[in-house]
Amino acid sequence: MLRPWSDAEIAAVTGGVRQPHWAADFPADGDRVIAGFIDGNPNARGTYGQRLIVERASGLVVGAIGLFWPPVDGAVEFGYGVVPSRRGRGYAPEAARALAEFALTAPGVHTVYAEVELSNPASCRVLAKAGLERWSGDEEVARFRLRAAGTAP
Repeated sequence: MLRPWSDAEIAAVTGGVRQPHWAADFPADGDRVIAGFIDGNPNARGTYGQRLIVERASGLVVGAIGLFWPPVDGAVEFGYGVVPSRRGRGYAPEAARALAEFALTAPGVHTVYAEVELSNPASCRVLAKAGLERWSGDEEVARFRLRAAGTAP
């Protein structure tokens, strides 16, 4: 399940205060970066902003995912992370697929994309499982995208 960050959660992560509704290894380093980003960026809190990944069975926060709003020329980037204790359970591909499909419903958005370092092959597999296509890259980064139906290549 995806839900917005609360003000209290942002303050707790940036202040280093543990919360009982978090997995034992949340927040990870990336979650701390995102909490700081949200705290300083009003666009990160909106309808198309950052979300927490909540494990349905336990109700614990196990990661974060979000769009880096606003889009540029109809394309919007997203990023995600799931804590190590919950990896391999399908949460990241499920969350990536849901967020990408949601983003394509936003006015003017025709492409959702993510960049992944090639040194992180698990993340490349996540994006492929989520239905994104690998469309470009270089020696260090792979770029994956999902495009709205009928969008020119």
